[in-house]
Amino acid sequence: MDPKRGKYGDRGVIHTLDMWHGAKSLAKKLHAAGQVKGQTEILQWLKDIVSYFWFCCKEAQNMERFMGLWRGVLYHVTGRHEWTFGKCLHEPLNDEKEWIQKDSPAYMALVGVVLNKKWLKDVPTFLNLRTTSDLETFHNHILMYAGKRFAFSPPVFEARTLLAALDYNHHNSRPPMLTKEGNRAYQKIYNKKSRRYSLYTVKSHKSYRYIPDLQRAITRRRLMSEGSAKTGDHQGGRP
Repeated sequence: MDPKRGKYGDRGVIHTLDMWHGAKSLAKKLHAAGQVKGQTEILQWLKDIVSYFWFCCKEAQNMERFMGLWRGVLYHVTGRHEWTFGKCLHEPLNDEKEWIQKDSPAYMALVGVVLNKKWLKDVPTFLNLRTTSDLETFHNHILMYAGKRFAFSPPVFEARTLLAALDYNHHNSRPPMLTKEGNRAYQKIYNKKSRRYSLYTVKSHKSYRYIPDLQRAITRRRLMSEGSAKTGDHQGGRP
Protein backbone atom coordinates (compact mmCIF):
# COMPACT_ATOMS: atom_id res chain seq x y z
CA MET A 1 0.00 0.00 0.00
CA ASP A 2 1.35 3.39 -1.00
CA PRO A 3 1.11 5.66 2.10
CA LYS A 4 0.92 8.75 -0.14
CA ARG A 5 -1.97 7.63 -2.31
CA GLY A 6 -5.57 8.69 -1.82
CA LYS A 7 -7.52 11.92 -2.01
CA TYR A 8 -4.90 14.07 -0.28
CA GLY A 9 -1.76 12.21 -1.32
CA ASP A 10 -0.70 14.94 -3.74
CA ARG A 11 -0.82 17.44 -0.87
CA GLY A 12 1.79 15.60 1.14
CA VAL A 13 -0.67 13.88 3.48
CA ILE A 14 0.72 10.46 4.44
CA HIS A 15 -1.73 7.64 5.13
CA THR A 16 -0.75 5.78 8.28
CA LEU A 17 -2.07 2.60 9.89
CA ASP A 18 -1.95 1.78 13.58
CA MET A 19 1.29 -0.01 14.46
CA TRP A 20 -0.54 -2.14 17.01
CA HIS A 21 -2.69 -3.69 14.27
CA GLY A 22 0.37 -4.41 12.14
CA ALA A 23 2.11 -6.15 15.03
CA LYS A 24 -1.07 -8.07 15.86
CA SER A 25 -1.41 -9.26 12.26
CA LEU A 26 2.20 -10.46 12.28
CA ALA A 27 1.70 -12.26 15.60
CA LYS A 28 -1.36 -14.08 14.22
CA LYS A 29 0.57 -15.29 11.19
CA LEU A 30 3.47 -16.50 13.32
CA HIS A 31 1.14 -18.22 15.77
CA ALA A 32 -0.71 -20.00 12.96
CA ALA A 33 2.58 -21.17 11.45
CA GLY A 34 3.79 -22.37 14.85
CA GLN A 35 0.69 -24.52 15.37
CA VAL A 36 1.64 -26.80 12.47
CA LYS A 37 3.39 -30.03 13.38
CA GLY A 38 7.15 -29.72 13.02
CA GLN A 39 7.05 -25.92 13.18
CA THR A 40 6.44 -25.33 16.90
CA GLU A 41 9.91 -23.77 17.28
CA ILE A 42 8.45 -20.59 15.82
CA LEU A 43 6.31 -20.05 18.92
CA GLN A 44 9.27 -19.48 21.23
CA TRP A 45 10.45 -16.70 18.90
CA LEU A 46 7.05 -15.08 18.40
CA LYS A 47 7.37 -12.22 20.91
CA ASP A 48 10.95 -11.48 19.90
CA ILE A 49 10.07 -11.26 16.21
CA VAL A 50 7.09 -8.99 16.89
CA SER A 51 9.25 -6.74 19.10
CA TYR A 52 11.84 -6.63 16.33
CA PHE A 53 9.13 -5.55 13.89
CA TRP A 54 8.41 -2.53 16.14
CA PHE A 55 12.13 -1.77 16.22
CA CYS A 56 12.48 -1.93 12.42
CA CYS A 57 9.50 0.39 11.91
CA LYS A 58 11.01 2.83 14.38
CA GLU A 59 14.46 2.83 12.79
CA ALA A 60 13.52 2.74 9.10
CA GLN A 61 12.35 5.78 7.15
CA ASN A 62 11.73 3.85 3.92
CA MET A 63 11.16 0.30 2.70
CA GLU A 64 14.76 -0.19 1.57
CA ARG A 65 16.05 0.46 5.08
CA PHE A 66 13.23 -1.59 6.61
CA MET A 67 13.97 -4.64 4.49
CA GLY A 68 17.68 -4.33 5.23
CA LEU A 69 16.87 -4.63 8.93
CA TRP A 70 13.89 -6.98 8.67
CA ARG A 71 15.66 -9.74 6.73
CA GLY A 72 18.15 -9.95 9.57
CA VAL A 73 15.61 -11.82 11.69
CA LEU A 74 15.97 -14.83 9.38
CA TYR A 75 19.69 -14.96 10.19
CA HIS A 76 19.31 -14.24 13.89
CA VAL A 77 16.95 -17.14 14.62
CA THR A 78 19.51 -19.56 13.20
CA GLY A 79 22.27 -18.25 15.48
CA ARG A 80 24.00 -16.25 12.76
CA HIS A 81 24.49 -12.59 13.71
CA GLU A 82 26.64 -11.37 10.82
CA TRP A 83 26.05 -11.82 7.10
CA THR A 84 27.20 -10.39 3.79
CA PHE A 85 25.22 -7.16 3.86
CA GLY A 86 24.73 -6.56 7.57
CA LYS A 87 24.77 -7.74 11.16
CA CYS A 88 22.56 -7.83 14.26
CA LEU A 89 22.41 -4.63 16.31
CA HIS A 90 21.82 -6.26 19.69
CA GLU A 91 24.22 -6.59 22.61
CA PRO A 92 25.75 -9.98 23.53
CA LEU A 93 22.94 -12.43 24.27
CA ASN A 94 22.20 -14.49 27.36
CA ASP A 95 19.21 -16.15 25.72
CA GLU A 96 18.49 -19.83 26.19
CA LYS A 97 16.22 -20.20 23.17
CA GLU A 98 16.97 -22.98 20.75
CA TRP A 99 18.15 -21.84 17.34
CA ILE A 100 16.02 -22.81 14.37
CA GLN A 101 17.86 -25.02 11.90
CA LYS A 102 18.15 -23.47 8.46
CA ASP A 103 16.06 -25.21 5.78
CA SER A 104 14.00 -26.99 8.45
CA PRO A 105 10.18 -26.91 8.12
CA ALA A 106 9.99 -24.27 10.88
CA TYR A 107 12.56 -22.08 9.15
CA MET A 108 10.89 -22.31 5.74
CA ALA A 109 7.52 -21.48 7.33
CA LEU A 110 9.10 -18.48 9.04
CA VAL A 111 10.53 -17.29 5.72
CA GLY A 112 7.03 -17.52 4.27
CA VAL A 113 5.67 -15.22 7.00
CA VAL A 114 8.55 -12.73 7.19
CA LEU A 115 8.80 -12.26 3.42
CA ASN A 116 5.09 -12.55 2.64
CA LYS A 117 4.56 -10.12 -0.26
CA LYS A 118 0.92 -9.39 0.56
CA TRP A 119 1.75 -8.50 4.16
CA LEU A 120 4.81 -6.45 3.18
CA LYS A 121 2.64 -4.21 0.97
CA ASP A 122 1.15 -2.64 4.11
CA VAL A 123 4.50 -2.09 5.85
CA PRO A 124 5.06 1.44 4.41
CA THR A 125 2.00 2.61 6.34
CA PHE A 126 3.63 1.50 9.60
CA LEU A 127 6.98 3.26 9.16
CA ASN A 128 5.73 6.43 10.89
CA LEU A 129 5.33 4.32 14.05
CA ARG A 130 1.99 5.86 14.92
CA THR A 131 -0.71 4.38 17.14
CA THR A 132 -4.21 5.37 18.17
CA SER A 133 -3.58 4.56 21.84
CA ASP A 134 -3.57 8.23 22.93
CA LEU A 135 -6.83 8.86 21.05
CA GLU A 136 -8.42 5.77 22.61
CA THR A 137 -7.27 6.94 26.04
CA PHE A 138 -8.95 10.31 25.48
CA HIS A 139 -12.17 8.63 24.32
CA ASN A 140 -12.19 6.54 27.50
CA HIS A 141 -11.64 9.74 29.47
CA ILE A 142 -14.75 11.29 27.88
CA LEU A 143 -16.79 8.37 29.21
CA MET A 144 -15.95 9.54 32.75
CA TYR A 145 -17.88 12.75 32.04
CA ALA A 146 -20.46 11.51 29.54
CA GLY A 147 -21.15 7.82 30.06
CA LYS A 148 -22.92 5.88 27.33
CA ARG A 149 -25.57 4.68 29.76
CA PHE A 150 -26.94 8.20 30.15
CA ALA A 151 -28.78 10.46 27.70
CA PHE A 152 -27.64 14.07 27.37
CA SER A 153 -28.98 16.93 25.30
CA PRO A 154 -26.51 18.22 22.67
CA PRO A 155 -25.47 21.33 24.69
CA VAL A 156 -24.93 19.25 27.86
CA PHE A 157 -22.96 16.60 25.98
CA GLU A 158 -20.78 19.28 24.39
CA ALA A 159 -20.13 20.91 27.77
CA ARG A 160 -19.20 17.58 29.35
CA THR A 161 -16.87 16.76 26.45
CA LEU A 162 -15.14 20.12 26.85
CA LEU A 163 -14.71 19.47 30.59
CA ALA A 164 -13.19 16.08 29.75
CA ALA A 165 -10.78 17.78 27.32
CA LEU A 166 -9.74 20.33 29.96
CA ASP A 167 -9.14 17.56 32.49
CA TYR A 168 -7.19 15.43 30.01
CA ASN A 169 -4.98 18.22 28.67
CA HIS A 170 -4.24 19.65 32.12
CA HIS A 171 -3.24 16.34 33.70
CA ASN A 172 -1.89 14.28 30.78
CA SER A 173 1.73 15.35 31.31
CA ARG A 174 1.79 15.36 35.10
CA PRO A 175 4.95 13.89 36.65
CA PRO A 176 5.15 10.38 38.12
CA MET A 177 4.53 9.76 41.79
CA LEU A 178 7.67 9.10 43.82
CA THR A 179 8.24 6.73 46.72
CA LYS A 180 9.79 7.80 50.03
CA GLU A 181 13.16 6.77 48.61
CA GLY A 182 12.69 9.10 45.63
CA ASN A 183 12.05 6.33 43.10
CA ARG A 184 9.18 6.09 40.67
CA ALA A 185 6.09 4.37 41.99
CA TYR A 186 4.68 1.49 39.94
CA GLN A 187 1.58 -0.64 40.06
CA LYS A 188 0.93 -3.96 38.38
CA ILE A 189 -2.26 -4.55 36.43
CA TYR A 190 -3.50 -7.95 35.32
CA ASN A 191 -4.57 -8.31 31.69
CA LYS A 192 -7.23 -10.99 31.28
CA LYS A 193 -6.56 -11.35 27.56
CA SER A 194 -2.82 -11.94 27.79
CA ARG A 195 -3.13 -13.58 31.23
CA ARG A 196 -0.16 -11.73 32.64
CA TYR A 197 0.69 -8.70 34.77
CA SER A 198 2.19 -5.49 33.42
CA LEU A 199 3.90 -2.67 35.31
CA TYR A 200 2.65 0.90 34.91
CA THR A 201 4.01 4.14 36.30
CA VAL A 202 1.76 5.77 38.90
CA LYS A 203 1.27 9.45 38.13
CA SER A 204 0.94 12.17 40.76
CA HIS A 205 -2.53 13.15 41.94
CA LYS A 206 -4.63 15.54 39.88
CA SER A 207 -4.75 19.13 41.09
CA TYR A 208 -7.69 20.69 39.20
CA ARG A 209 -6.10 24.12 39.67
CA TYR A 210 -7.89 25.36 36.57
CA ILE A 211 -11.37 25.10 38.14
CA PRO A 212 -11.32 28.48 40.03
CA ASP A 213 -10.31 30.25 36.81
CA LEU A 214 -13.08 28.42 34.98
CA GLN A 215 -15.63 29.44 37.62
CA ARG A 216 -14.56 33.09 37.42
CA ALA A 217 -14.81 33.00 33.62
CA ILE A 218 -18.30 31.51 33.80
CA THR A 219 -19.45 34.14 36.32
CA ARG A 220 -17.95 36.99 34.24
CA ARG A 221 -19.60 35.65 31.08
CA ARG A 222 -22.95 35.37 32.83
CA LEU A 223 -22.79 38.92 34.20
CA MET A 224 -21.93 40.34 30.79
CA SER A 225 -24.53 38.33 28.89
CA GLU A 226 -27.79 39.84 27.71
CA GLY A 227 -30.69 39.42 30.14
CA SER A 228 -28.44 38.77 33.13
CA ALA A 229 -29.21 40.10 36.60
CA LYS A 230 -28.24 43.77 36.98
CA THR A 231 -28.17 46.10 39.93
CA GLY A 232 -31.04 48.15 38.56
CA ASP A 233 -33.28 45.10 38.26
CA HIS A 234 -33.65 44.93 42.04
CA GLN A 235 -34.74 48.54 42.49
CA GLY A 236 -38.39 49.37 43.09
CA GLY A 237 -39.13 46.24 45.13
CA ARG A 238 -38.42 43.72 42.41
CA PRO A 239 -37.24 40.33 43.69
